[in-house]
Amino acid sequence: MASFDTLNDWLSHLESIHPATIDMGLARVSAVRDAMGLRPTFPVVLVGGTNGKGSVCAMLSTMLERAGFKVGTYSSPHILRYNERVAINMQPVSDERIVHSFAAIEAARGDTTLTYFEFGTLAAMHTFIDEQVDVAVLEVGLGGRLDAVNIFEPEVSVVVSVDLDHQSYLGDTRELVGFEKAGIFRAGKLAICADPNPPQSLLQHAANLGADLRLVGKDFGITRLDHQWSFHMGEVHRHSLPVPALRGEYQMINAAAALAALEGLRPLLPVGIGAIKRGLLEVDWPGRFQVLPGRPLTILDVGHNPHAARALADSLKRMAYAQNRFAVFSMLSDKDLPSVVAALKDEFDEWFVGGLDMPRGQTAAALTSQLHAQGVAKVKPFASVADAWHAALSAAGENDRIVVFGSFHTVAEVMAAKSTHA
Repeated sequence: MASFDTLNDWLSHLESIHPATIDMGLARVSAVRDAMGLRPTFPVVLVGGTNGKGSVCAMLSTMLERAGFKVGTYSSPHILRYNERVAINMQPVSDERIVHSFAAIEAARGDTTLTYFEFGTLAAMHTFIDEQVDVAVLEVGLGGRLDAVNIFEPEVSVVVSVDLDHQSYLGDTRELVGFEKAGIFRAGKLAICADPNPPQSLLQHAANLGADLRLVGKDFGITRLDHQWSFHMGEVHRHSLPVPALRGEYQMINAAAALAALEGLRPLLPVGIGAIKRGLLEVDWPGRFQVLPGRPLTILDVGHNPHAARALADSLKRMAYAQNRFAVFSMLSDKDLPSVVAALKDEFDEWFVGGLDMPRGQTAAALTSQLHAQGVAKVKPFASVADAWHAALSAAGENDRIVVFGSFHTVAEVMAAKSTHA
């Protein structure tokens, strides 16, 4: 049995013990769950979707915490530190806490191999049970039906959006993806879908299960006013709600999904209107249309698929005029770059492209070639994202705008460079 003193050593070990980074299926991780006796006695919320699931987890967790509940939140991927994935009351837990859980899993797994994500999922739940949280909010990593978080029984399940991403695992149509996402629904339990055009496969799977499916625009929704909004779901009406602190037009629907999930939890964990308003105003979720203070205006967005690119373009169109619009961009090789660029190429005057030195990363030359092929004329290549960002900063004036996007790794490199630069 392996044993390590530091979190970094454990994470290196996790990357080596299973032959595949992604191995869809629940048998192995369920076996280790059972060996450890990981049976939460508190309600669990599962949140899936192509985009928006992290934001919904953040809003839901913050509102529950502001109501006085102890909340465990599991999300992925992290941006700068692994600890971001496992939070209690929206604060990352310590290295020591994660190391303790990793050691418990290692002692229980025997010959069963686990992927990095499976190991992390068990560690998060082990931590939440040890820390005696009142509720756990778990973000789906990939898909839903065969994702590791689905070994835990939810009180409420949320599918935020359904679009194409990870096609080699989830399928290349929305109907196939919808079926995978709907795999987190449960018979007789509240199932929330915030996609305005849900695939028939999702609707059918919910019906076959006997899930209590509620659809945005039909069973719940929002009414927008100038600087506030209202939420309705059946007999429930929440009025005079503040616009969420998370920027981007799409965050209104994400907020509605979080409020709908709260209704499912209300018999167990009632949350008053004061906590709801505070949660919406005070939620923090870095890298999701995050506007940095100061000039030039800089926006960080981890969006990396066509659905996220369209949402980013829509949000940029709603912003005030910028004299020059710069993109700082990099993207992994297995992503749909042509569709992402098609959605965003009219939003930028010049692209500063940096290479990502990692598995699935691309060189600046390869990215530049693809951008030219998509009709983007003004592209400047740099060895790294940090170099691209520094060059964009040097080129930009006070009335210009810089948008960093294309990958979690792209945003992470700029965040790291920014902290070093500061």
